[in-house]
Amino acid sequence: MTETITSCEKMIEAVTELGFLPLFANDIPGFSVEEMTPREYWFSEEREGPWEWKGPAARSKKCVYGKFFGKKAGFVSRRWLPDFANYRRDGYDFDARYNDGLASYKDQYVYDTVVAHGSVLSPELKDLCAYREGEHIGFETVISRLQMQTYLVIGDFEYQIDRNGNPYGWGLARYTTPEALLGEKAVTKGYARTPEESAGRILRHLRKILPEAEEEDLRRLLG
Repeated sequence: MTETITSCEKMIEAVTELGFLPLFANDIPGFSVEEMTPREYWFSEEREGPWEWKGPAARSKKCVYGKFFGKKAGFVSRRWLPDFANYRRDGYDFDARYNDGLASYKDQYVYDTVVAHGSVLSPELKDLCAYREGEHIGFETVISRLQMQTYLVIGDFEYQIDRNGNPYGWGLARYTTPEALLGEKAVTKGYARTPEESAGRILRHLRKILPEAEEEDLRRLLG
């Protein structure tokens, strides 16, 4: 399928080549960053690995990162994002979806807050939208749905810094829109096709790169 991933650059190359790549193992054997990367690159104190590379990959603007596959994280290449967004959004920009009653007020509030700020770290977004412990629960549900619909992506991760100037911890997600990250045309040019046409293009591509995968698994990946 592609060569072993041993650096951020090789991970970006794999996403660019394949178009779509989940971060973790899924229903399609071998089709994930996890399975393509040697185990010693995961959560090692001696070297960086995919967990550290995902932020730089998102910043590269050669792909987008977010919860795209069954509400689990993965990458979509810049080339395939327009068709992916067109299909997942069903041809709607967010305002049109909301005006047609297809998005909730909670979704609108989170989305509009991110748009107003350009990009927002996860804890700040929770505060701005009043998602505090014990009240107004459901942030993860909303933020996952907006990513699955491609209205939001994770543009970067920011880490706390120790006394020696080294980053540590899991990293805080910085949410943004793919339009803010890549420019509107790079995202919406797929709107020239119907969502069904975009879905067909993606499925034909997936069948080509994953000839042994079950059709139902490909359709599940497409969403």
